[in-house]
Amino acid sequence: MNSAYRLCSVLWLLLAFGLPAIAVAQAGESPPVYMDPDRPVAERVADLISRLTLEEKATLLNHRGPIVERFNIRADQWNQCLHGVSWDGGPTTLFPIPTALAATWNTQLVHQVASAISDEARAIYNSWHDDPNFKGTRKGLIYRAPVINILRNPYWGRNGEAWSEDPFLCGRMAVAFVKGLQGDDPHYLKLASTLKHFAVNNVERGRTSLSASVSERMLHEYWLPHFKDAVVEGKAQSLMASYNAINGTPNNINRWLLTDLLKNDWKHEGFVVSDLGGVRTMVEGRGAKKMSYVDAVAQSLMAGCDFSDEEFMEYIPAAVHEGKLTEARLNDAVARVLTVRFRLGEFDPPERVPYRKIPMSVVCSPQNRRLSLEASRQSIVLLQNKGDLLPLDRARLRKLAVVGPLASQFVAGDGNYIGNANRNTINVLQGIRDLAAGIELVHAVGAEVASPAPRRGEPPPKPFSHSDELRQAAQAAGDADVVIVCVGTTLAIEREGRDRTSLDLPGHQQQLVEAVAAANPRTVVVLINAGPLTIPWIRDHVPAIVGAWWSGEEQGHAVAEVLFGDVNPAGRLPYTVYASESQMPPLDEYDISKGFTYMYLKQQPLWPFGHGLSYTRFEYSDLELDPGTVPPDGRVAVKVTVRNAGSRPGADVVQLYTRDVEASVIRPHRELRGFMRIPLAAGESRRVEFLLPASSLAFYDVGRKQFVVEPGAFDILVGSSSEDIRLTGRLDVAAP
Repeated sequence: MNSAYRLCSVLWLLLAFGLPAIAVAQAGESPPVYMDPDRPVAERVADLISRLTLEEKATLLNHRGPIVERFNIRADQWNQCLHGVSWDGGPTTLFPIPTALAATWNTQLVHQVASAISDEARAIYNSWHDDPNFKGTRKGLIYRAPVINILRNPYWGRNGEAWSEDPFLCGRMAVAFVKGLQGDDPHYLKLASTLKHFAVNNVERGRTSLSASVSERMLHEYWLPHFKDAVVEGKAQSLMASYNAINGTPNNINRWLLTDLLKNDWKHEGFVVSDLGGVRTMVEGRGAKKMSYVDAVAQSLMAGCDFSDEEFMEYIPAAVHEGKLTEARLNDAVARVLTVRFRLGEFDPPERVPYRKIPMSVVCSPQNRRLSLEASRQSIVLLQNKGDLLPLDRARLRKLAVVGPLASQFVAGDGNYIGNANRNTINVLQGIRDLAAGIELVHAVGAEVASPAPRRGEPPPKPFSHSDELRQAAQAAGDADVVIVCVGTTLAIEREGRDRTSLDLPGHQQQLVEAVAAANPRTVVVLINAGPLTIPWIRDHVPAIVGAWWSGEEQGHAVAEVLFGDVNPAGRLPYTVYASESQMPPLDEYDISKGFTYMYLKQQPLWPFGHGLSYTRFEYSDLELDPGTVPPDGRVAVKVTVRNAGSRPGADVVQLYTRDVEASVIRPHRELRGFMRIPLAAGESRRVEFLLPASSLAFYDVGRKQFVVEPGAFDILVGSSSEDIRLTGRLDVAAP
């Protein structure tokens, strides 16, 4: 690139981005190194840092700081996009919640969803740079997603923001989502993904002060593998240090976690950001342990936290002057943050950045709406179907009753993490109405999920008459050929800051299901929820149960398509649904080997991890292990034939589990080590192959401080859920 072109590019940036007026001393001079897009990013970052004052460096480490005046560098401001871009300028495409996306067991689909979300984020960013009259919040390209905390705690209010109780499934979904967000260009990032919340975080009550007591082995085997996958394989650009402590050390000042493990062992090249108010929580104290702001800022940075709130901007200079924060560590933090911003293309001419041309027409585009519908379809789990009540035959239906508080109510997800819900969201009642031409529909609410809170300035809501509504629902059910009951949870029950206190159906919904089922045994329950629901009575007394989640703007159409058989369900549970609350771990128990999750559960669950039914049948045969004996650093090809033995097309999720036959330490009953969602036509067969590295059979040896594969026999289990194992083989790991 010639110098004249460089100069024009810099001048364009001065106008479009408000970047440094000091970049060009006189017309005709070459731009400084940091403004030269042909120079390596590391050189450009180092050049810019060399020009910054101590105070300017501190300002750049405040994620919502003011403009650095000498250079006019604007704070990124960050944003959210758990299952849709958070934007106040209008609706963005609303996809199913992450738990529902995990229920698809389809990493390719998850990647497509994340790519569509990042397209919309880039389009909004591009538009406010091009249009001075652009309406809506103007934020940058650092996005705080995905949440990949493990779902050990069924009561956790944020279960719907995360993926799975299993670190392998969670890791596969996290890698797919991160890569979709960040794009596939070798030089530029589409967005910068931030993994939340690092680490051992899944309790809301007291979250800013609690300390998780975790054994070293459990930490490495259960609480960290999915983060490692997203960092090492997914190349996530940042991580958020969670509020909680691990074994007494707050994560914001946990050098072992943020530096020794993350940056040294995992070679993370991006940055760590504190959770909002993370520094303040240490100043306000954890029990008797309080510290000054200068000490909290210095200790956070020295431990490896690179980016934070206004406290960083305010107290970094003092921390340096007092010798509590080294300039080398400060410069490293600034370099990590700026490197991400350079890779986002913020300092380059727009024509250089491949994502700069993404238009606003992608936001809420028909294509993205179709993708949301497909994701919703694939997420739906057929939990139970006694007597083949489903799918419903439209030709034989005269009257259909659709009851329940969530039949006509749409639950988008936590509004803090998604955009304004699309104004054309489809609830289940509307979806059934759209697909049930010629069938008489009757609707009754029947119960409340939770009593609505009065709104300021408005009269109190009309009291809900439980007895009258219940009677009307039962009457509607008795007069219908089939009853669809939509029950579950809303944000009044589970969300950030609000752990659940019970896993029963809230409100009077259990009474509603009992009354409807008594009035009409041909009852289908549709569960609309995020975290698990412990509903043994419903399983024992209702023939058909469908898990529909909070599954995006097209939820109603997707549910209706499954009910009527236009779509054959193939979703699988990403977590265990416990049979009773006595089976569940205490909130302060972080060792799952004591009987929690599908890996160690000793009793029968209500529904097992990986469970999901179909309207067709799949047969498994011809399990082959090639070779049958491997060294500890080898790998084996696990092959199996799957056949659709039914009369309609469908998709199966083939699941590969392993079990250590005889180990020197307590090992799981089984561990997920591979899965594949495969569509098959009626009568079609497919040979499925998994490549299983022997390293995936390892456990963490506390004495040797590393993962170890013990020689011996391992069971290879292939099936349709963690409990529905169809074929078993034996693999031998030879001594090295």
